[in-house]
Amino acid sequence: MTNPIPITPYDELGGEAGIRCLVHRFYELMDELPEAYTVRRMHPESLTGSEEMLFEFLSGWFGGPALYIAKKGHPRLRMRHAPYAVGPVERDEWMLCMRQALSEQVSDAAFLAHLIETFSQMANHMVNTDSTKEYT
Repeated sequence: MTNPIPITPYDELGGEAGIRCLVHRFYELMDELPEAYTVRRMHPESLTGSEEMLFEFLSGWFGGPALYIAKKGHPRLRMRHAPYAVGPVERDEWMLCMRQALSEQVSDAAFLAHLIETFSQMANHMVNTDSTKEYT
């Protein structure tokens, strides 16, 4: 008997094209939803660089090519986000956008719930303050 090749979340999401689609939609929502105003203000005017960085990170995180690590080394997410005041509001707004982007792309309810839980854990880990900061 042979063992089946495990399918990674990267594969289940559609590989490179699927991850790019997810990330693009995520940042579209961040740009469009008034409910994401606080977290959007934390980002540069153009989201192109942010979009590419998140794509590269998610590629490896989901079991595909480790593009982010190849360019920047270990993600060290908390350290890289330390200069930003990430509170519950920013976390919730970020998750609002990610949850909606995932819901639009993932039809398997169990896989969707797993992804949302995984992203929620990561988002909770990024919180480094209990208040919001004004971004100019």
